Amino acid sequence: MKFTIQHNDKQSQARAAEIETVHGKIQTPIFMPVGTAGTVKAVHQRELKNDIKAQIILGNTYHLYLRPRLEIIEQAGGLHKFINWDRPILTDSGGYQVYSLADKRKISEEGVKFTSHIDGSSHFFSPENVMDIQRTIGADIIMAFDECTPYPCEYDYAKKSMEMTHRWLKRCCDRFDSTSGRYGYEQTFFPIVQGSVYKDLREKSAETIASFQREGNAIGGLSVGEPAEEMYAMTEVVCNILPKEKPRYLMGVGTPVNILESIALGIDMFDCVMPTRNARNGMLFTQNGIINIRNEKWKNDFSPIDEDGTAFVDKEYSKAYLRHLNYSQEILAAQIASIHNLAFYLWLVNEARNKIIEGTFYEWKNKMVKQLNQRL
Repeated sequence: MKFTIQHNDKQSQARAAEIETVHGKIQTPIFMPVGTAGTVKAVHQRELKNDIKAQIILGNTYHLYLRPRLEIIEQAGGLHKFINWDRPILTDSGGYQVYSLADKRKISEEGVKFTSHIDGSSHFFSPENVMDIQRTIGADIIMAFDECTPYPCEYDYAKKSMEMTHRWLKRCCDRFDSTSGRYGYEQTFFPIVQGSVYKDLREKSAETIASFQREGNAIGGLSVGEPAEEMYAMTEVVCNILPKEKPRYLMGVGTPVNILESIALGIDMFDCVMPTRNARNGMLFTQNGIINIRNEKWKNDFSPIDEDGTAFVDKEYSKAYLRHLNYSQEILAAQIASIHNLAFYLWLVNEARNKIIEGTFYEWKNKMVKQLNQRL
């Protein structure tokens, strides 16, 4: 993987860069649609490419391991071939899913024993076998196995968890470095900074993660319920420590406003289920604010979904029609809204990139933050 910074913003830490992988180039800042189980919900791969203009998507180790299972993915020749996607893929290690299954898992120094949410069967993830699993899935960028702490979290627990994440990281690196890709191409490994909302822990974790000198670095354990101000504060602390010459990935973030503010702090990569999950519930993000398509006011509004939108659905369908589909629980409602929201997110990060290159990012960001939060 190659990472090249092309422009730095003079008024913030924002930068425009390019990540080069074997499956293609990624222009940053970038948002990665979440394709948890080998699919971005309600969206075709053709739409991801042509309408949403996704440059990289995310898959999840936990879900893909349980279903369709590794042997199917391996027989297909890796996840790229299985889902017919020829652009880059990043896989989350499953640490977040393990965190979210608090009543179905037991954490020890060796790893995590957990119960499948599908059939109740028992499984075990260790730093070593999570590396092996991600080798088999075949993503371009694979993540370290870590523990994602909840919010709120006691200081002592956050410290012990962070220290274990660091020990696990050493084991991940040893396994990753002693193995190779299954499908004839190299993979890239990112460690993950933890430490909850404690400044000293975040500093310690960022320094430890940076010392491993991997090709990119991630920040985890944020956007788990803490106030946005705390998320930004911790992100800033970490970005000031992580090396500038490597990509920084803020995991699981977030709203359009979160993304713009985090770009200004020096983040390059984002992922979140919000654009698709909220789409299924009738929430549309636009550059002028948020639309709840279920509101009565859209009942007989026959104007396009989004006059400024970049996807075909924005002009081809009306707000009234989408409201009708949503109320009728038609599958098409989820499809239309998901394409719209993802296309908007990709437009937003691409526009941020253009403004960084033009030298107008900071003023534009401040203007957009006010608009994006409005309820239409």
